[in-house]
Amino acid sequence: MKLYYSPGACSLSPHIVARETGLPVDISKVTFAGAARTTAEGEDFFAVNARGGYVPALRLDDASVLVEGPAIIQYLADQAPGKRLMPGSGTKEYYEVLSWIAFVSTELHKGFGPLFRADAPEAEKELAIAKLKKRFAVLDAALAGRPYLLGDAFSVADAYAYTIMRWMPRGGIALADFPNLAAFAARMEARPAVALALSEEGLEPLKA
Repeated sequence: MKLYYSPGACSLSPHIVARETGLPVDISKVTFAGAARTTAEGEDFFAVNARGGYVPALRLDDASVLVEGPAIIQYLADQAPGKRLMPGSGTKEYYEVLSWIAFVSTELHKGFGPLFRADAPEAEKELAIAKLKKRFAVLDAALAGRPYLLGDAFSVADAYAYTIMRWMPRGGIALADFPNLAAFAARMEARPAVALALSEEGLEPLKA
């Protein structure tokens, strides 16, 4: 398998999950230059992901391509069931993970949209930051007294949450204002798979 990524983008989430699984997943950096997007191998990335050319994308062993980060992290987890990155299907914990993935996707990931748009009015950005702070407060409260979102068990939802947390500085949102998130970030970065993914993308730990 091959994972297409851009350093620090939402593709970091499946990158972390891939390293957690221990599966032989190659990585290919996608370079954004104006409207062009090119893979490390010189491919036109729009030919890899025709749904707008966004990362991440995962090329499977049969040469087909899976896109959308939430789907990719669940797919990777299912390829290494012994790692228990997803709870058993049908269990209460399984649906809790899906719930957290949905929360991160819609309330946090999507919430950063205006902050990545150069043409977004300042008023829109300010509203986005205010909403993000409230949503990060929800995440902070959920991690009070527990190492991961499910408690003691690490899951793909943690990889996704941590990835989007790394965007907090873009909105001037101080990690130090959320002590449980700061502790969670340190805990995540102490995981060998997370450290490896960060190293492969040339990223530094998140600063409180």
